[in-house]
Amino acid sequence: MSPSRNPRRLALTAAAAALLTVAPIGVTAAQAQVTRVRQGSAADATRASWSGPAYTMNGSGGIVTASMTKAVDAIRGGTGAIDVVVIAGSGSGTPECDVITPLAGVNSCTTLTLTAAADGNNSQVNTDIRNAEFVYFAGGDQCRYVAWKGTALEASVESVVAKGGGVGGGSAGHHVNSDVVYDACTASATSSGALANPYDRSLTFTTGMFRWPNYAGTINDSHFVTRDRMGRTMAFVARAVKDGLVTGGKAWGVGVEEGASLFVDRAGRATLSGPSAYVVLGDHQPEVAVSGQPLTYTNFKIWKLTNGQSYDFANRPTCGYYLRSVRAGVPDAGLYSGTPVTDCSSTPPPPGGSTFAEVEPNDSRTAANDISGLTFPATVTGDMKSASDRDYFSLILVSGQTLTVDCAVPSAYDADLYLLSASGSTLTRSVNDGAGADESVTLTRTASGSATYHLDLEAYSGSGTADYACVVTKS
Repeated sequence: MSPSRNPRRLALTAAAAALLTVAPIGVTAAQAQVTRVRQGSAADATRASWSGPAYTMNGSGGIVTASMTKAVDAIRGGTGAIDVVVIAGSGSGTPECDVITPLAGVNSCTTLTLTAAADGNNSQVNTDIRNAEFVYFAGGDQCRYVAWKGTALEASVESVVAKGGGVGGGSAGHHVNSDVVYDACTASATSSGALANPYDRSLTFTTGMFRWPNYAGTINDSHFVTRDRMGRTMAFVARAVKDGLVTGGKAWGVGVEEGASLFVDRAGRATLSGPSAYVVLGDHQPEVAVSGQPLTYTNFKIWKLTNGQSYDFANRPTCGYYLRSVRAGVPDAGLYSGTPVTDCSSTPPPPGGSTFAEVEPNDSRTAANDISGLTFPATVTGDMKSASDRDYFSLILVSGQTLTVDCAVPSAYDADLYLLSASGSTLTRSVNDGAGADESVTLTRTASGSATYHLDLEAYSGSGTADYACVVTKS
């Protein structure tokens, strides 16, 4: 389990204490009590409608005032005041509400400390949540939080978003708000351990708890740069794609640094307050993701955000990323910075097909990447890493099948496409002139039986990290 925030504290001034209602609720002889501390008005705010949803995703447990203020203002639509509930799984004190209560537009802030899974069904807890307009999950231990999956608490939090309120969290509370939750229920994963074995016992996940609008397919991570968590997020993403934890064959890791916060508005646009955040996209199956073996995954697409920058989760960008890979458990250098790709010409994966990213070295027929096991139509991606690069892919055609290959080539280079026989003879080719010129070939096998064919994409001039994308169809 991951240490995710400083110990909660109880440090109340006499002035603040005058605003508090402190009460243990749900006490039994066999179970620790739920503690409820309310600050601000004793009466709930009421109104017919609210203007959210809005979210805050924090890299550490504390409140980031800039993003919290944005969330409060978005939910109340600039008028009136909202009630906030902070949910903690352990500790004592009210550090989050101490910051939230004085903010403009906050009517009250109630801290609920729940110490058992059954507390998710506590009636007072659920009343407080449903009467609130924003729920913040404190830092701590996300394994405690996922234990509330299926309790009344889950539905109560969802009702807050449904009425136009909002949700947020820091550290462990950030984790629990993603579509796929790294739950840390067996051990805390490290980057080195996760890349050495993406099926290490420390990599456990919970799905089906919360899926917020515009935020599907995400896996949150926290304390991102400080604790060097890019590698483990890459492993999380690869696992999510390989194990079908996400739909559509794509997963987005969302790593937020300590002291930073993403404010996500009702339209799905996330804006960063603080040092940095990263979105890590895995959009194809891992080349190697097997229990007990190191991970190989080429071309993670990584967006780095700095203070004030945005990422649109509703219309997820197809450009502005840099590329990094992991090969045999060893990640590329410079994981936390890179030159963004600005020419992202590519062909999207065809519906119902699969994707494959080239694995170097594949510079000859004998080293060709075998794509015969893909589901067709399929999209094959790679890049011309030098002006003399050649990328080979092998597949099988049976009698009567027609193969069509359409390659979208970025403007960084000119590449030519050849279709070769098993012995290397050129059967057909496409050699359109000019950087960025697309290439296409088609061939029908008329001979009986089956045979192996090779696709050969060759750099003619130029090079770069921008991906080509070839849609391969067999009919």
